[in-house]
Amino acid sequence: MIELILSQGRIADRKNGTIEGALLTAKAIEQTYGVTAMSHGIPEPAKIDDWTDSLAQADATLRGLSETVESGLKDGKLPVMVANTCSASLATLPIVARELPDAVVLWIDAHGDFNTPDTTDSGYLGGMVVAAACGLWDSGHGSGLKAEQVLIVGGRDIDPQEARLLDEHRVRVLPPQPYLMDKVISNVGNRPVWIHIDWDVLEPGYIPADYTVPGGLLPDDIRLLLSRLAPQIRGLEIAEHHAGNDTSGKRDPVVEILKTISPVLGQQTIG
Repeated sequence: MIELILSQGRIADRKNGTIEGALLTAKAIEQTYGVTAMSHGIPEPAKIDDWTDSLAQADATLRGLSETVESGLKDGKLPVMVANTCSASLATLPIVARELPDAVVLWIDAHGDFNTPDTTDSGYLGGMVVAAACGLWDSGHGSGLKAEQVLIVGGRDIDPQEARLLDEHRVRVLPPQPYLMDKVISNVGNRPVWIHIDWDVLEPGYIPADYTVPGGLLPDDIRLLLSRLAPQIRGLEIAEHHAGNDTSGKRDPVVEILKTISPVLGQQTIG
């Protein structure tokens, strides 16, 4: 059974559009699958600030997301979180570490998000999420995730110091390459899976995102992966759909999102 969770509070958003993108996506899931989202946070304008300020501002939203994800897992539901930014995963990954200690976390993202306050050049909270969950710095929202649980899929825009930390902590990174999905499946094996998707992992032009990087995956790549892993998936979180960004008229981004994640949602019982 789906537990649909929507993030609507600012969580380090630096551009307007991601809160709206999350809302549009969640509404489409509601209409398509007959579920009602549990929403957390009140929309606020984007701004460029230091991670310390954005983390404090997001506190109530993060705690609400954390409680709902934890409740959903304990009730045997499949949490599906539609978030504005990757920073929302500060709330979820520590819960995954505690409730699903044997799970593989597939961080499907163009970025490693493995910076710390000491290595970040931008001061952007979203670039430090996985490192916080793995205990490299204290976000105030928990940790406990083991580095060996994490597999970064599609990562190709990684800072030099971040790359050093990933290597030091032996976090596996699989950039776009031939037979990528086969390699992901091999790494996962028969273990349960928690999946995070940042839409900037895709080749630009499919789903608008703030921090796009050329040389990405295609929506069908992800859809095929989700289809192959569907019985093992214990949770899904999607982030960084920027509503209003130009997609050159190719397609409706929300339709593309629902098509891409349909192997997960389509198999669920509606309660």
